[in-house]
Amino acid sequence: MSVLVFGNHGGQARSPHSGASVLCLLEEPDDSLKVFALEQLNASIEEFWFQVSGSIALIEALYEDETFTNRELCALVLSKVFYHLGDLDEALTYALGAHDLVDVNEANDYSKTILACCVDTYTAQRKEAAKQGNLKEDQVDGRLLVIVERLFEKCMNDRQFEQAVGLAIESHRLDMLGKALVRASECAPGPSSEVGSLAAESDAGPKCGLVQYVLKTTHRSISSKRYRDDILELVVRFVRGDDGSRAPGAAPGIGATDSSDLTSIIKCLMILDRPDEAAEILLELVNGPDEDVLMAYQLAFDVYEAENQAFSSSIRSILAKSKPTGDGVAKEEPGAAPAPAPDGAEPRDTSMEGAEAVTEEPKDKMTLLDQIVSGEIPMELERQFLARNNATDLQILKNIKASVEPRNSVCHGATVFANAMMNASTTNDSFLRENLDWLARATNWSKFSATAGLGVIHKGNIKNSRSVLSPYLPSSASSSSPYSEGGSLYAIGMMHSNHSAGITEFILDFLVSTQNEVIQHGACLGLGIAGMGSEDTATFEEIKNVLYNDSAVAGEAAGLAMGLLFAGSGTDLAEEMLAYAHDTQHEKIIRGIAIGLAAIQYGREEKADVMIEAMTLDQDAILRYGGMFAIGLAYCGTGDNSAIQKLLHFAVSDVSNDVRRAAVLCLGFVLAGNPELCVRSVSLLAESYNPHVRYGAAMALGISGAGSGCRESIGLLQSLWKDSTDFVQQGALIASAMLLIEQPESRQEKLRERINHLHGNRGVELMTRMGAIMASGILDAAGRNSTLSLHTDVGGLRRSAVLGLALFVQHWYWYPLTHTIALALKPTALIGVDGTLAPPSDFKTVCDCSRTTFAYPAKVAVESKKLKEKMPKAMLSTSRKKKTDEAGKADKGAEVDKVDKMDEDTVPARGEKSNADALVDNADKADAAVESEKEGASRFELGNPARVVPMQRDFVRLVDDNRWRPVRFQQAGILVLKNTKPDDPVEYAFTDEEKAGENATGEQPAAEPAPEPFDYVPS
Repeated sequence: MSVLVFGNHGGQARSPHSGASVLCLLEEPDDSLKVFALEQLNASIEEFWFQVSGSIALIEALYEDETFTNRELCALVLSKVFYHLGDLDEALTYALGAHDLVDVNEANDYSKTILACCVDTYTAQRKEAAKQGNLKEDQVDGRLLVIVERLFEKCMNDRQFEQAVGLAIESHRLDMLGKALVRASECAPGPSSEVGSLAAESDAGPKCGLVQYVLKTTHRSISSKRYRDDILELVVRFVRGDDGSRAPGAAPGIGATDSSDLTSIIKCLMILDRPDEAAEILLELVNGPDEDVLMAYQLAFDVYEAENQAFSSSIRSILAKSKPTGDGVAKEEPGAAPAPAPDGAEPRDTSMEGAEAVTEEPKDKMTLLDQIVSGEIPMELERQFLARNNATDLQILKNIKASVEPRNSVCHGATVFANAMMNASTTNDSFLRENLDWLARATNWSKFSATAGLGVIHKGNIKNSRSVLSPYLPSSASSSSPYSEGGSLYAIGMMHSNHSAGITEFILDFLVSTQNEVIQHGACLGLGIAGMGSEDTATFEEIKNVLYNDSAVAGEAAGLAMGLLFAGSGTDLAEEMLAYAHDTQHEKIIRGIAIGLAAIQYGREEKADVMIEAMTLDQDAILRYGGMFAIGLAYCGTGDNSAIQKLLHFAVSDVSNDVRRAAVLCLGFVLAGNPELCVRSVSLLAESYNPHVRYGAAMALGISGAGSGCRESIGLLQSLWKDSTDFVQQGALIASAMLLIEQPESRQEKLRERINHLHGNRGVELMTRMGAIMASGILDAAGRNSTLSLHTDVGGLRRSAVLGLALFVQHWYWYPLTHTIALALKPTALIGVDGTLAPPSDFKTVCDCSRTTFAYPAKVAVESKKLKEKMPKAMLSTSRKKKTDEAGKADKGAEVDKVDKMDEDTVPARGEKSNADALVDNADKADAAVESEKEGASRFELGNPARVVPMQRDFVRLVDDNRWRPVRFQQAGILVLKNTKPDDPVEYAFTDEEKAGENATGEQPAAEPAPEPFDYVPS
C-alpha cells in the first residue's frame, strides 16, 4: 500500500507536488481514500490534468460502479479532464452526471464553458421540440433542465434580468420570461442592477427598460411569427397586469403604467391585430385625468403612424359607440382654387392655401382623439409644416427644363416627376403655373402622369382635394381629355392616402359610371391607394367587375387595387385572383394581379408560405416575378434567413431576367433597416455579368437603407454610376438619392455633381438622363423637409411606405407608378402640440451641434448670360504687320493719358473708402462672422415646429426651463405637451395673423419700389 502524507502550512492542507502520488490512492480498497484522492485531484486539476488523463479508465470505472458512494465527484473530475483535452461533448456528458456539484456561481473558464454548452444544448433541444409542436419538459434531458433552472435563478438573484430574458426567449421558456419581468418590476433600481442603460431611460426602474429589451430582442432574434406573437401576448398581459403580475403598491388601472410601457403595449396590440383592446386603453386614458388624456393623444398618434387603416377604422368604430356624434370626417372648404391644368387654364396661387389654424373652435376630447386616429389632425400638422418651411430650389428645375430637348417625352415626364417630388405635400405648384406652355406638351399617358403629380404636390390636403382637382375630374359638362380625368382620380387617391373616409364613394361613382379604360385605370389606382389596407369588401367587388372586363389597361390597375385594399390580410380572395391570372391572356393584368397578391401577403411571414410556394413554382414567369415580391413583402424588415436563401436561389437560377432582377431587388425589403447586411448580401451580385441583377442590387441598396446615408451602400453604388448599361446607371442614381435624402450637404455633393453632369448631356443614354432627373427630385423631396422611411418613430413598419416603394419599382413597366414613392416620404419634423392639438410657439428644444451642420443645401446660383466670344478672323501676314505698326503708334499716344487716369483713380472720392480700407473692413467682417459661428457652433435653439433630419436626432434635447414638458419625449414626430404653467397665455405657431406675404422659407420678400407718378396721354 502506498502512503502519501500531506503536511500543514498555516493550518491549511497543502496541494500535492505531483498527481502521480494522489492517483495511487484510487487503487486503494478503502472508499474514504478514493474520495480523498478525488477531492485532491478536483482541487488541483488545473495543474495535473495531463497526469490525470492517463488514469481516465480508472476514474471511469469508479463512476460506473454503482456501489461507489461519490460517483458525482468522479463525474466532475472526468468532466474537467475532458474539458482540458478539448472534448467538450464528453465534458458536458460527465458534467450532467455530476448533478449539484456543478457550481453555476463559479467564474472560472471551466464553469463558463460548461454552462454555455448546457445552454446551447438545452435551447437546441427546446427549439427542435418547438418545431415538432411538443414543448413538454419530458422531451428535454432532465439533468440539463436542473442546471438551466439554477442558472435562471442565479441571474434573477443577481438582478441580471437581461440575461434571464435572453435565455428564456432563446429556450422558449415563456414561464421564465414572465417570472423575470415580474421579478424586475419588484426590484427597485439600485447600483447592483444589471439592466444598465435601459433602466436609466425611465424613472420606472428595471421594469420599463426590460420590456423594451424584450421587444427588441424578440424582433431581432425570433424568426417565427407565431412564437413572436406569443411573447407579445405575454408582454401585454404583464404590462396591463391581467395575469396578477402588477408590481406591489401600483395603482389599479392603465393610467398607472409608465409611458414607455404604454407605447410598447399599443405597438404589441397593433402587431397582434387587437384594435378592441387598444381602443379600451385609449378610452380608459381619455376619460382619466388631464395627464392621461395627453397620453391618450400621444398613443393615438402612434396608431395613425403605423398606417394600418383596418386597425384604425376598428378603433374609430369603438370610439364612435362611446360618442356617436364624433364622425371626424373631413369636409370641403369652399373657395379653394384649383391647381394648374396640363392643358392650359391658369388658376390663382394655392401654395399657402389652408394656412389657417388647425383648431378653430374648442372640441371635446373624444372628437380630438377620433381625428388623430383617422389622420385628419396629424396630416394637417405635417402639411402645415411642409408648406411653411418649403425650401425647394426652383432654379434646379429651371436648369433641368432648359437642358431637356423640347420633343424628349421621357425627360419631360421625368422633369414633371421631379417637380412633383420636390414640392410633395407643400401645395406649391408655382413651377407648373409658370410653365403652362411647356406642361401642355404632355399628351396621352404623359398627361395622365402629369395630372397625377398634382396629387403628390397636394398630398395631405384632404379638405380641399375635390376643389383643387375640380378642373380635371370627369364631368358630363366638360369634354376634357380622359387622360387628365383618369389622372385626377389617381391624384385624389394620392391626396387621401391612408385616409379613405369620405373619398371612396366619390371615386366609386366615377368608376361605375364610365366604360373608358383610362378613367377606370385612374379610379382603380386612386381607390387602392386611398383605401390601402382598409379591407373594404364592397369596393373590392366593384373593382373585381372591372378586372373581369378583361381590359388590359384597366385590368392591370384593378389587380393592383384589389391587392392594396386587402394588404396584409391574407384574405381567401387571393385564390380567386390567382385563378383569374391563369385564365387571362393579358400580361399587364397578370402583372397587376401578381403584385396585388404580393401586397395581400404583406407582413404575414410564414403564414404566406403557401401562396409564395404556389407563385414561385408557377410556369408563368410573371407570377414568379410576383412571387419574389410576395417573399419580400411577407418578410419585410425581418432579415429572415429562409427568405434570403429563397431570393438568392432565384437570383442565380431562374431563366427569366425579370424574376432574377426582382429576386435581388426584394432583398432590400427583407433587409429593410439593415443596410450594412444588405451590402454584404449583394456585393457580389453587383458585379454580375447580368445587368438586370446589377440593377436589382442597386435598388436593393436604396430600399434597405432608405434615408440612412449608409457609407458602405454609397460606396458600392458609386461603382455603378458608370456602369456599361444605361438602366443600371439609372437604378444606381435613383438608389443613391434614396439613401442620401436629407443627409448633410457634404455627403450629397458628389451625387449632385454627377446629376448636373448627366441630365443635360445629350451624349448620355436617355435612360441614364431620366434616372439623373428622377434622382434630383427624390434628393430634394417635399421642399427638402422629408426623408424616405419605412419605419415609424417607435420602431414599427409603415405599411403605406413599404407598399409605396413596392409600387414605385414597377415603373420599370409602367412609368405613372413613379409617383407612389411619395407614400414613403416622412416629414423630418419635430412638432409639439398641447391639449388642443395646436403647436405652441414658445416650445423650444436645443440642438447640441453647429447650425450649419444640418442646414439646407445652398441654393443653385443663377447663371449669368455671357456674350459668346467671336472666333478670330483669318489674316494675311502683311496685313497683320501693318495693323501692328498702327497699334504701336496709337499706344504711345495713349500711355500718358493712362498714367494720369490711374493717378486720379488712386485718390478716393469724398465719402468713399480706399481699397486698403475696404480690404480691412472685409477682413473684420469675416473675422466677426467666424467668431459668431464659433460662439454658436456647439448649440442652437430649435423652434416649434422644427426641422430635425435623421442624423440630427441624437443631438436634440429639451430645454430645462421650458414650460412645456412632453408626456413622452422623442427626437422626431409629433409630441404631446403638458403645460406646467396653465395660467399663462399661449401663442400658437399656426395662426391666421401670420402674413400671407411670407415666402416658403419663412423670409419676408423684398418690397417692390412704387412707380413714379405720371400722366397718361392716349395716343
